[in-house]
Amino acid sequence: QVQLVESGGGLVQAGGSLRLLCAASGSIFSINAMGWYRQAPEKQRELVAVISSGGSTNYADSVKGRFTISRDNAKNTVYLQMNSLKPEDTAVYYCNARVRTTTLPLNDYWGQGTQVTVSS
Repeated sequence: QVQLVESGGGLVQAGGSLRLLCAASGSIFSINAMGWYRQAPEKQRELVAVISSGGSTNYADSVKGRFTISRDNAKNTVYLQMNSLKPEDTAVYYCNARVRTTTLPLNDYWGQGTQVTVSS
């Protein structure tokens, strides 16, 4: 009932920038927190950044000062601006949203993931 579609990943050199976008659609009544997670090969998925419906943000220590999360509530969209990228940022990035639909209570939904590769 809810789909999250990510875009904006790709290959970039170290020090470069990328902007990820995730748009939620479906039978959405309301969206609470939205966030980005990432998973590198042979590592567990980890939180990158999260933003509440009111705009409060939280970041992983490894990305503070380099990444910025934002959202457009009218468009049910969350963004991740990634600057000063490092090779260790290479991972599949997943969008997450905590959504209440018109028929279901709050639940977590995930996007399909978008690959970010940072070359040294």
